[in-house]
Amino acid sequence: MDLLRFDFNVLYLLELIGTFVFAISGIRLAAKKEMDLFGAAVIGFVTALGGGTTRDVILDSHPVAWIENPTFALLVLIAVPFTYIFRKYLIYMHRTFFIFDTIGIALFTISGMQKALDLGIHPGLAMGMGVISAVVGGVIRDILCNEIPLIFRKEIYAMACFTGALVYYWLQVAGSPTNVNYMITTAIIIGIRVISIRKNLSFPKMK
Repeated sequence: MDLLRFDFNVLYLLELIGTFVFAISGIRLAAKKEMDLFGAAVIGFVTALGGGTTRDVILDSHPVAWIENPTFALLVLIAVPFTYIFRKYLIYMHRTFFIFDTIGIALFTISGMQKALDLGIHPGLAMGMGVISAVVGGVIRDILCNEIPLIFRKEIYAMACFTGALVYYWLQVAGSPTNVNYMITTAIIIGIRVISIRKNLSFPKMK
């Protein structure tokens, strides 16, 4: 079942929070690049919804998730004035947003993979769809802002999502309850991200 349909589920609520925080991260970067409000809104939109849109286009799933459920697009629009009004306070909430961002990529990994599985996609490719849902928005954001995408230059980011997707599939095959799968997968992705940041872990650089 698609997580996007769990309208009153805690996971759905966290996914909404993840979307909102993703949008804010994009808007904050746009502000650093001195873009106007329209430019900031565009960057926030692609950051929060670019991954899911790319996934749905690849899977030929129509309508795409944010059109089927406009709440996600509305959150992006709300994030623009919110970020502008509270910009001075957001600077001091880096750790909080890191946690929500990590929760967001974990949930987008799960929802993206599950949607692909529901459409009969091979499990290996479904894992890729989960990773795409989680990271492509950030890649588009960085490219539009003339930055080298974060996942290509430092931090263990996409690999955390792929590891979580792999565990999620294994748990499904093992017959583990769905809600338990969600919690374990989310915890693993968050754990990998937190450890990689604290220990300053990353892949070797190309030289």
